[in-house]
Amino acid sequence: MAVLTGLSPPISSSLITSPSSLPSTSYYFNNDERNCHFLPKKISKCSRFSPISAAVRKRKAERAQSILYSIQPQPQMNPNSLNSSGSGVSWIRNEPSIYNKFDCHGQSEGPLHSVFPTTSAQVSSVEDLYEFICAGPLIDKVGLNPEKVGESINEWVLCGSHLCRLFQLDELFLTEPQKIRIYHYYIPVFMWCEQEISRHNSQFKDKDDVPPLVIGFSAPQGCGKTTLVFALDFLFSISGRKTATVSIDDFYLTAENQAKLRESNPGNALLEYRGNAGSHDLSLSIETLTELNKLTKEGMKMKLPRYDKSAYSGRGDRADPSKWPEAEGPLVAVLFEGWMLGFKPVPVEVVKAVDPQLEIINKNLEAYYDAWDKFIKSWIVIKIQDPSCVYQWRLQAEIAMRADGKTGLSDEEVLDFVSRYLPAYKAYLPTLYAEGPKGSDPNHLLVVEIDEGRNPILGS
Repeated sequence: MAVLTGLSPPISSSLITSPSSLPSTSYYFNNDERNCHFLPKKISKCSRFSPISAAVRKRKAERAQSILYSIQPQPQMNPNSLNSSGSGVSWIRNEPSIYNKFDCHGQSEGPLHSVFPTTSAQVSSVEDLYEFICAGPLIDKVGLNPEKVGESINEWVLCGSHLCRLFQLDELFLTEPQKIRIYHYYIPVFMWCEQEISRHNSQFKDKDDVPPLVIGFSAPQGCGKTTLVFALDFLFSISGRKTATVSIDDFYLTAENQAKLRESNPGNALLEYRGNAGSHDLSLSIETLTELNKLTKEGMKMKLPRYDKSAYSGRGDRADPSKWPEAEGPLVAVLFEGWMLGFKPVPVEVVKAVDPQLEIINKNLEAYYDAWDKFIKSWIVIKIQDPSCVYQWRLQAEIAMRADGKTGLSDEEVLDFVSRYLPAYKAYLPTLYAEGPKGSDPNHLLVVEIDEGRNPILGS
Protein backbone atom coordinates (compact mmCIF):
# COMPACT_ATOMS: atom_id res chain seq x y z
CA MET A 1 0.00 0.00 0.00
CA ALA A 2 2.86 2.32 0.69
CA VAL A 3 6.21 3.11 -0.79
CA LEU A 4 8.82 1.60 1.47
CA THR A 5 11.19 4.55 1.42
CA GLY A 6 11.24 8.27 1.00
CA LEU A 7 14.79 8.17 -0.34
CA SER A 8 16.27 7.29 -3.71
CA PRO A 9 18.50 4.22 -4.09
CA PRO A 10 22.10 4.67 -5.17
CA ILE A 11 22.91 3.97 -8.79
CA SER A 12 24.96 0.81 -8.49
CA SER A 13 25.12 -2.13 -10.83
CA SER A 14 25.31 -4.41 -7.80
CA LEU A 15 22.04 -3.11 -6.43
CA ILE A 16 20.01 -2.53 -9.58
CA THR A 17 19.11 -5.32 -11.95
CA SER A 18 17.81 -4.30 -15.32
CA PRO A 19 14.33 -5.61 -16.12
CA SER A 20 15.63 -6.59 -19.52
CA SER A 21 18.12 -8.98 -17.91
CA LEU A 22 15.42 -10.75 -15.92
CA PRO A 23 12.94 -13.31 -17.17
CA SER A 24 9.47 -11.79 -17.27
CA THR A 25 6.91 -12.82 -14.67
CA SER A 26 5.14 -14.86 -17.33
CA TYR A 27 8.33 -16.91 -17.66
CA TYR A 28 7.75 -18.34 -14.20
CA PHE A 29 4.10 -19.14 -14.79
CA ASN A 30 4.81 -20.84 -18.10
CA ASN A 31 7.69 -22.91 -16.76
CA ASP A 32 6.46 -24.21 -13.42
CA GLU A 33 8.08 -27.61 -13.81
CA ARG A 34 11.47 -26.16 -14.63
CA ASN A 35 11.52 -23.44 -11.99
CA CYS A 36 9.52 -24.84 -9.11
CA HIS A 37 10.51 -28.48 -8.86
CA PHE A 38 12.09 -27.82 -5.47
CA LEU A 39 8.95 -26.23 -4.11
CA PRO A 40 6.43 -28.67 -2.63
CA LYS A 41 3.34 -29.28 -4.75
CA LYS A 42 1.18 -30.48 -1.87
CA ILE A 43 0.59 -28.27 1.10
CA SER A 44 0.82 -31.21 3.48
CA LYS A 45 4.45 -31.61 2.46
CA CYS A 46 5.21 -27.96 3.05
CA SER A 47 4.86 -28.24 6.79
CA ARG A 48 6.46 -31.64 7.28
CA PHE A 49 9.78 -31.33 9.08
CA SER A 50 12.05 -33.82 10.79
CA PRO A 51 15.45 -33.69 12.52
CA ILE A 52 18.42 -34.02 10.18
CA SER A 53 22.06 -34.84 10.65
CA ALA A 54 24.93 -32.44 10.04
CA ALA A 55 25.90 -34.44 6.95
CA VAL A 56 22.42 -34.20 5.47
CA ARG A 57 22.28 -30.50 6.25
CA LYS A 58 25.64 -30.03 4.52
CA ARG A 59 24.40 -31.82 1.39
CA LYS A 60 21.24 -29.70 1.39
CA ALA A 61 23.29 -26.54 1.81
CA GLU A 62 25.53 -27.51 -1.09
CA ARG A 63 22.52 -28.26 -3.27
CA ALA A 64 20.82 -25.01 -2.29
CA GLN A 65 24.05 -23.12 -2.96
CA SER A 66 24.17 -24.51 -6.50
CA ILE A 67 20.55 -23.49 -7.03
CA LEU A 68 21.24 -20.01 -5.76
CA TYR A 69 24.06 -19.41 -8.23
CA SER A 70 22.68 -21.28 -11.21
CA ILE A 71 19.48 -19.25 -11.41
CA GLN A 72 20.98 -15.84 -10.69
CA PRO A 73 21.14 -13.56 -13.75
CA GLN A 74 24.10 -11.19 -14.06
CA PRO A 75 23.17 -7.65 -13.04
CA GLN A 76 23.41 -5.03 -15.77
CA MET A 77 22.88 -1.31 -15.79
CA ASN A 78 20.15 -0.19 -18.14
CA PRO A 79 20.13 3.60 -18.74
CA ASN A 80 16.47 3.39 -19.71
CA SER A 81 15.56 2.02 -16.29
CA LEU A 82 16.31 5.29 -14.51
CA ASN A 83 13.41 7.43 -13.42
CA SER A 84 13.02 11.07 -14.30
CA SER A 85 15.22 12.18 -11.43
CA GLY A 86 17.95 9.77 -12.47
CA SER A 87 17.93 8.22 -9.04
CA GLY A 88 17.21 4.59 -9.83
CA VAL A 89 14.50 2.09 -10.58
CA SER A 90 11.22 1.16 -9.02
CA TRP A 91 11.18 -2.56 -8.43
CA ILE A 92 7.59 -3.10 -9.55
CA ARG A 93 6.75 -0.22 -11.85
CA ASN A 94 9.31 -1.37 -14.43
CA GLU A 95 7.65 -4.79 -14.73
CA PRO A 96 4.08 -4.14 -15.92
CA SER A 97 3.49 -7.84 -16.54
CA ILE A 98 3.51 -8.32 -12.78
CA TYR A 99 0.47 -6.11 -12.43
CA ASN A 100 -1.25 -7.99 -15.23
CA LYS A 101 -1.00 -11.13 -13.13
CA PHE A 102 -1.19 -9.76 -9.60
CA ASP A 103 -3.61 -7.03 -8.69
CA CYS A 104 -2.60 -4.61 -5.97
CA HIS A 105 -5.87 -2.67 -5.91
CA GLY A 106 -4.53 0.03 -8.17
CA GLN A 107 -1.68 0.90 -5.83
CA SER A 108 1.91 1.24 -6.95
CA GLU A 109 4.48 -0.12 -4.59
CA GLY A 110 7.82 1.54 -4.11
CA PRO A 111 11.29 0.18 -3.44
CA LEU A 112 11.72 -2.58 -0.92
CA HIS A 113 14.44 -0.72 0.91
CA SER A 114 13.59 1.17 4.09
CA VAL A 115 17.10 2.67 4.03
CA PHE A 116 19.84 2.51 1.43
CA PRO A 117 23.33 1.61 2.71
CA THR A 118 26.24 2.52 0.50
CA THR A 119 27.51 -1.06 0.65
CA SER A 120 25.68 -4.27 -0.12
CA ALA A 121 25.48 -7.34 2.09
CA GLN A 122 26.60 -10.18 -0.14
CA VAL A 123 25.01 -13.59 0.38
CA SER A 124 28.27 -15.54 0.34
CA SER A 125 26.96 -18.98 1.20
CA VAL A 126 23.84 -20.87 2.08
CA GLU A 127 25.33 -21.49 5.54
CA ASP A 128 25.42 -17.73 6.11
CA LEU A 129 21.87 -17.49 4.86
CA TYR A 130 20.83 -20.35 7.16
CA GLU A 131 22.26 -18.53 10.18
CA PHE A 132 20.61 -15.29 9.12
CA ILE A 133 17.22 -17.01 8.77
CA CYS A 134 17.51 -18.66 12.18
CA ALA A 135 18.20 -15.27 13.78
CA GLY A 136 14.87 -13.89 12.54
CA PRO A 137 12.33 -12.65 15.10
CA LEU A 138 9.45 -14.69 13.65
CA ILE A 139 11.05 -18.15 13.60
CA ASP A 140 9.62 -19.23 16.97
CA LYS A 141 6.28 -17.54 16.31
CA VAL A 142 5.68 -19.46 13.09
CA GLY A 143 6.56 -22.78 14.69
CA LEU A 144 10.04 -23.20 13.23
CA ASN A 145 13.45 -23.92 14.74
CA PRO A 146 16.97 -24.39 13.34
CA GLU A 147 16.35 -28.06 12.56
CA LYS A 148 13.19 -27.31 10.60
CA VAL A 149 14.87 -24.44 8.77
CA GLY A 150 17.73 -26.76 7.82
CA GLU A 151 15.30 -29.38 6.55
CA SER A 152 13.54 -26.84 4.33
CA ILE A 153 16.56 -24.75 3.24
CA ASN A 154 15.94 -25.49 -0.46
CA GLU A 155 12.46 -23.99 -0.17
CA TRP A 156 13.88 -20.90 1.54
CA VAL A 157 16.42 -20.41 -1.24
CA LEU A 158 13.85 -20.88 -3.99
CA CYS A 159 11.31 -18.59 -2.35
CA GLY A 160 13.98 -15.95 -1.79
CA SER A 161 15.10 -16.18 -5.40
CA HIS A 162 11.56 -15.81 -6.72
CA LEU A 163 10.89 -12.80 -4.50
CA CYS A 164 14.14 -11.15 -5.58
CA ARG A 165 13.09 -11.49 -9.19
CA LEU A 166 9.58 -10.30 -8.44
CA PHE A 167 10.97 -7.16 -6.80
CA GLN A 168 13.92 -6.84 -9.23
CA LEU A 169 16.62 -7.31 -6.58
CA ASP A 170 20.03 -8.93 -6.97
CA GLU A 171 19.81 -11.88 -4.58
CA LEU A 172 23.59 -12.20 -4.26
CA PHE A 173 24.00 -8.58 -3.24
CA LEU A 174 21.03 -7.80 -1.02
CA THR A 175 21.21 -4.93 1.41
CA GLU A 176 20.56 -5.76 5.03
CA PRO A 177 17.01 -4.28 4.96
CA GLN A 178 16.22 -6.32 1.85
CA LYS A 179 17.46 -9.54 3.48
CA ILE A 180 15.41 -8.78 6.57
CA ARG A 181 12.26 -8.08 4.58
CA ILE A 182 12.53 -11.30 2.56
CA TYR A 183 14.00 -13.84 4.98
CA HIS A 184 12.80 -12.48 8.32
CA TYR A 185 9.34 -11.42 7.17
CA TYR A 186 7.81 -12.51 3.87
CA ILE A 187 9.01 -16.11 3.75
CA PRO A 188 8.31 -16.95 7.43
CA VAL A 189 4.79 -15.56 7.05
CA PHE A 190 4.36 -17.56 3.85
CA MET A 191 5.37 -20.76 5.62
CA TRP A 192 2.99 -19.99 8.48
CA CYS A 193 0.18 -19.53 5.95
CA GLU A 194 1.05 -22.89 4.40
CA GLN A 195 0.81 -24.56 7.78
CA GLU A 196 -2.57 -22.92 8.41
CA ILE A 197 -3.86 -24.09 5.03
CA SER A 198 -2.61 -27.62 5.73
CA ARG A 199 -4.41 -27.61 9.08
CA HIS A 200 -7.56 -26.25 7.46
CA ASN A 201 -7.53 -28.88 4.70
CA SER A 202 -7.04 -31.71 7.20
CA GLN A 203 -10.51 -31.02 8.61
CA PHE A 204 -12.16 -32.27 5.41
CA LYS A 205 -12.49 -35.74 3.94
CA ASP A 206 -10.83 -36.66 0.64
CA LYS A 207 -13.98 -36.31 -1.46
CA ASP A 208 -15.24 -33.15 0.22
CA ASP A 209 -15.20 -29.78 -1.50
CA VAL A 210 -12.64 -27.82 0.51
CA PRO A 211 -13.45 -24.12 0.76
CA PRO A 212 -10.48 -21.75 0.69
CA LEU A 213 -9.03 -20.67 4.01
CA VAL A 214 -9.72 -16.98 4.57
CA ILE A 215 -6.64 -15.40 6.14
CA GLY A 216 -7.14 -11.92 7.55
CA PHE A 217 -4.35 -9.33 7.58
CA SER A 218 -5.06 -6.49 10.01
CA ALA A 219 -2.50 -3.71 9.71
CA PRO A 220 -2.46 0.09 9.77
CA GLN A 221 -2.32 2.02 6.54
CA GLY A 222 1.02 2.25 4.83
CA CYS A 223 2.81 -0.37 6.92
CA GLY A 224 3.32 -2.68 3.95
CA LYS A 225 0.43 -5.14 4.22
CA THR A 226 -0.44 -4.83 0.53
CA THR A 227 3.17 -5.58 -0.40
CA LEU A 228 3.16 -8.56 1.97
CA VAL A 229 -0.06 -9.94 0.48
CA PHE A 230 1.31 -9.29 -3.02
CA ALA A 231 4.41 -11.37 -2.22
CA LEU A 232 2.38 -14.19 -0.66
CA ASP A 233 0.00 -14.29 -3.61
CA PHE A 234 2.98 -14.57 -5.96
CA LEU A 235 4.62 -17.39 -3.98
CA PHE A 236 1.40 -19.39 -3.91
CA SER A 237 0.82 -18.91 -7.62
CA ILE A 238 4.34 -19.79 -8.68
CA SER A 239 4.03 -23.08 -6.79
CA GLY A 240 0.80 -23.93 -8.59
CA ARG A 241 -1.77 -22.87 -6.00
CA LYS A 242 -4.53 -20.35 -6.54
CA THR A 243 -5.41 -17.58 -4.11
CA ALA A 244 -7.62 -14.51 -4.28
CA THR A 245 -6.65 -11.16 -2.77
CA VAL A 246 -9.30 -8.86 -1.35
CA SER A 247 -9.04 -5.60 0.58
CA ILE A 248 -11.59 -3.83 2.73
CA ASP A 249 -10.93 -0.92 0.36
CA ASP A 250 -12.72 -2.90 -2.33
CA PHE A 251 -15.93 -2.54 -0.33
CA TYR A 252 -15.97 1.23 0.11
CA LEU A 253 -19.21 2.93 -0.82
CA THR A 254 -19.47 4.43 -4.27
CA ALA A 255 -18.66 8.13 -4.50
CA GLU A 256 -22.40 8.83 -4.75
CA ASN A 257 -23.27 6.88 -1.63
CA GLN A 258 -20.31 8.33 0.26
CA ALA A 259 -21.72 11.78 -0.50
CA LYS A 260 -25.06 10.67 0.94
CA LEU A 261 -23.32 9.40 4.07
CA ARG A 262 -21.58 12.75 4.45
CA GLU A 263 -24.86 14.63 4.05
CA SER A 264 -26.59 12.46 6.64
CA ASN A 265 -23.82 13.11 9.18
CA PRO A 266 -23.20 16.86 8.91
CA GLY A 267 -20.26 18.08 10.91
CA ASN A 268 -18.75 14.64 11.49
CA ALA A 269 -15.32 14.80 9.89
CA LEU A 270 -14.79 11.07 10.41
CA LEU A 271 -17.55 10.22 7.94
CA GLU A 272 -16.94 13.02 5.47
CA TYR A 273 -14.73 10.81 3.32
CA ARG A 274 -14.07 7.09 2.96
CA GLY A 275 -12.36 5.09 5.67
CA ASN A 276 -14.15 4.65 8.96
CA ALA A 277 -16.87 2.17 9.86
CA GLY A 278 -20.01 3.19 8.03
CA SER A 279 -18.28 3.99 4.74
CA HIS A 280 -18.35 0.38 3.47
CA ASP A 281 -20.89 -1.56 1.45
CA LEU A 282 -21.29 -4.49 3.86
CA SER A 283 -23.76 -6.35 1.67
CA LEU A 284 -21.18 -6.36 -1.14
CA SER A 285 -18.52 -7.75 1.19
CA ILE A 286 -20.81 -10.52 2.45
CA GLU A 287 -21.75 -11.44 -1.10
CA THR A 288 -18.12 -11.43 -2.28
CA LEU A 289 -16.71 -13.47 0.61
CA THR A 290 -19.59 -15.95 0.43
CA GLU A 291 -19.05 -16.54 -3.29
CA LEU A 292 -15.28 -16.85 -2.87
CA ASN A 293 -15.87 -19.69 -0.42
CA LYS A 294 -17.62 -21.57 -3.24
CA LEU A 295 -14.66 -21.50 -5.64
CA THR A 296 -13.64 -25.08 -4.94
CA LYS A 297 -13.42 -26.53 -8.47
CA GLU A 298 -11.66 -25.91 -11.76
CA GLY A 299 -13.59 -23.62 -14.10
CA MET A 300 -15.47 -21.79 -11.34
CA LYS A 301 -14.96 -18.04 -11.69
CA MET A 302 -16.13 -14.74 -10.27
CA LYS A 303 -15.32 -11.05 -10.54
CA LEU A 304 -13.70 -9.31 -7.58
CA PRO A 305 -14.76 -5.71 -6.85
CA ARG A 306 -12.06 -3.07 -6.85
CA TYR A 307 -11.87 0.55 -5.70
CA ASP A 308 -10.15 3.34 -7.63
CA LYS A 309 -8.49 5.62 -5.07
CA SER A 310 -7.32 8.03 -7.75
CA ALA A 311 -10.85 8.94 -8.87
CA TYR A 312 -12.30 12.34 -8.01
CA SER A 313 -8.89 13.90 -7.31
CA GLY A 314 -7.92 11.18 -4.86
CA ARG A 315 -11.22 10.95 -3.00
CA GLY A 316 -11.99 7.67 -4.78
CA ASP A 317 -14.87 5.72 -6.28
CA ARG A 318 -15.64 2.09 -7.01
CA ALA A 319 -13.91 0.94 -10.17
CA ASP A 320 -15.97 0.11 -13.22
CA PRO A 321 -16.96 -3.61 -13.10
CA SER A 322 -15.38 -4.09 -16.52
CA LYS A 323 -12.01 -3.51 -14.82
CA TRP A 324 -12.57 -5.93 -11.95
CA PRO A 325 -10.13 -8.87 -11.93
CA GLU A 326 -11.34 -12.44 -12.06
CA ALA A 327 -10.76 -15.14 -9.46
CA GLU A 328 -10.78 -18.75 -10.59
CA GLY A 329 -11.07 -21.93 -8.55
CA PRO A 330 -10.02 -24.05 -6.95
CA LEU A 331 -8.74 -21.56 -4.39
CA VAL A 332 -6.57 -22.67 -1.49
CA ALA A 333 -6.85 -19.32 0.31
CA VAL A 334 -8.39 -15.88 0.29
CA LEU A 335 -5.95 -13.20 1.46
CA PHE A 336 -8.16 -10.50 3.00
CA GLU A 337 -6.42 -7.33 4.19
CA GLY A 338 -7.45 -4.06 5.76
CA TRP A 339 -6.48 -1.33 8.17
CA MET A 340 -9.45 -1.90 10.50
CA LEU A 341 -9.99 -5.64 10.16
CA GLY A 342 -10.62 -7.05 13.62
CA PHE A 343 -11.70 -3.75 15.18
CA LYS A 344 -14.58 -4.26 17.59
CA PRO A 345 -16.81 -1.88 19.54
CA VAL A 346 -15.53 -0.62 22.88
CA PRO A 347 -17.42 1.09 25.74
CA VAL A 348 -18.91 4.41 24.72
CA GLU A 349 -16.98 6.32 27.35
CA VAL A 350 -13.73 5.08 25.79
CA VAL A 351 -14.52 6.45 22.33
CA LYS A 352 -15.92 9.70 23.71
CA ALA A 353 -12.66 10.26 25.58
CA VAL A 354 -10.75 9.90 22.32
CA ASP A 355 -13.12 11.84 20.05
CA PRO A 356 -16.89 12.36 20.49
CA GLN A 357 -17.30 11.92 16.72
CA LEU A 358 -16.33 8.26 17.18
CA GLU A 359 -19.60 7.41 18.92
CA ILE A 360 -21.46 6.71 15.67
CA ILE A 361 -18.39 4.90 14.29
CA ASN A 362 -18.45 2.67 17.34
CA LYS A 363 -22.13 1.93 16.73
CA ASN A 364 -21.48 1.16 13.06
CA LEU A 365 -18.79 -1.37 14.02
CA GLU A 366 -21.42 -3.68 15.49
CA ALA A 367 -22.37 -4.86 11.98
CA TYR A 368 -18.81 -5.50 10.81
CA TYR A 369 -18.18 -8.82 12.51
CA ASP A 370 -20.88 -10.59 10.47
CA ALA A 371 -19.76 -8.82 7.27
CA TRP A 372 -16.02 -9.43 7.57
CA ASP A 373 -14.49 -11.08 10.61
CA LYS A 374 -16.64 -14.17 10.87
CA PHE A 375 -15.33 -15.34 7.47
CA ILE A 376 -11.72 -15.23 8.70
CA LYS A 377 -10.33 -18.42 10.27
CA SER A 378 -6.64 -17.46 10.53
CA TRP A 379 -5.36 -14.01 11.47
CA ILE A 380 -2.17 -12.03 10.95
CA VAL A 381 -2.09 -8.83 13.00
CA ILE A 382 0.72 -6.43 12.13
CA LYS A 383 1.41 -4.39 15.24
CA ILE A 384 2.95 -0.92 15.18
CA GLN A 385 4.49 0.95 18.06
CA ASP A 386 3.20 4.42 17.21
CA PRO A 387 0.13 5.20 15.04
CA SER A 388 1.70 8.53 14.06
CA CYS A 389 3.88 6.57 11.59
CA VAL A 390 0.79 6.23 9.44
CA TYR A 391 1.05 9.83 8.26
CA GLN A 392 4.56 9.46 6.86
CA TRP A 393 3.76 6.09 5.30
CA ARG A 394 0.60 7.43 3.68
CA LEU A 395 2.46 10.46 2.36
CA GLN A 396 4.98 8.17 0.70
CA ALA A 397 2.16 6.21 -0.96
CA GLU A 398 0.59 9.36 -2.41
CA ILE A 399 3.97 10.58 -3.68
CA ALA A 400 4.35 7.24 -5.48
CA MET A 401 0.89 7.57 -7.04
CA ARG A 402 1.71 11.06 -8.30
CA ALA A 403 5.06 9.87 -9.65
CA ASP A 404 3.17 7.15 -11.53
CA GLY A 405 1.07 9.79 -13.25
CA LYS A 406 -2.02 9.09 -11.15
CA THR A 407 -4.01 11.74 -9.37
CA GLY A 408 -3.20 11.62 -5.66
CA LEU A 409 -3.66 13.74 -2.59
CA SER A 410 -1.42 16.74 -1.91
CA ASP A 411 0.75 16.73 1.21
CA GLU A 412 -1.79 18.94 3.02
CA GLU A 413 -4.65 16.69 1.95
CA VAL A 414 -2.75 13.64 3.23
CA LEU A 415 -2.43 15.25 6.66
CA ASP A 416 -6.15 16.00 6.67
CA PHE A 417 -6.98 12.51 5.39
CA VAL A 418 -4.92 10.63 7.98
CA SER A 419 -6.24 12.81 10.81
CA ARG A 420 -9.65 11.23 10.16
CA TYR A 421 -8.25 7.75 10.89
CA LEU A 422 -6.10 8.44 13.94
CA PRO A 423 -9.00 8.56 16.43
CA ALA A 424 -10.00 5.02 15.43
CA TYR A 425 -6.43 3.80 15.84
CA LYS A 426 -6.26 5.30 19.32
CA ALA A 427 -9.61 3.83 20.32
CA TYR A 428 -9.40 0.32 18.85
CA LEU A 429 -5.77 -0.74 18.48
CA PRO A 430 -5.18 -1.30 22.22
CA THR A 431 -8.05 -3.81 22.38
CA LEU A 432 -7.00 -5.48 19.14
CA TYR A 433 -3.44 -5.93 20.39
CA ALA A 434 -4.51 -7.07 23.87
CA GLU A 435 -7.36 -9.43 22.96
CA GLY A 436 -7.03 -10.19 19.25
CA PRO A 437 -9.93 -9.92 16.79
CA LYS A 438 -13.37 -11.03 17.92
CA GLY A 439 -13.81 -14.76 17.50
CA SER A 440 -10.15 -15.38 16.67
CA ASP A 441 -8.39 -18.53 17.89
CA PRO A 442 -5.07 -17.73 19.62
CA ASN A 443 -3.66 -20.90 18.06
CA HIS A 444 -4.31 -19.45 14.61
CA LEU A 445 -3.27 -15.87 15.28
CA LEU A 446 0.15 -14.53 14.26
CA VAL A 447 1.14 -11.13 15.67
CA VAL A 448 4.01 -9.45 13.83
CA GLU A 449 5.39 -6.34 15.48
CA ILE A 450 7.20 -3.99 13.08
CA ASP A 451 9.41 -0.93 13.46
CA GLU A 452 9.22 2.39 11.63
CA GLY A 453 11.06 0.81 8.70
CA ARG A 454 8.27 -1.79 8.43
CA ASN A 455 10.59 -4.63 9.44
CA PRO A 456 9.64 -7.26 12.05
CA ILE A 457 11.09 -6.99 15.54
CA LEU A 458 10.95 -9.31 18.52
CA GLY A 459 8.37 -7.15 20.27
CA SER A 460 6.90 -7.85 23.65
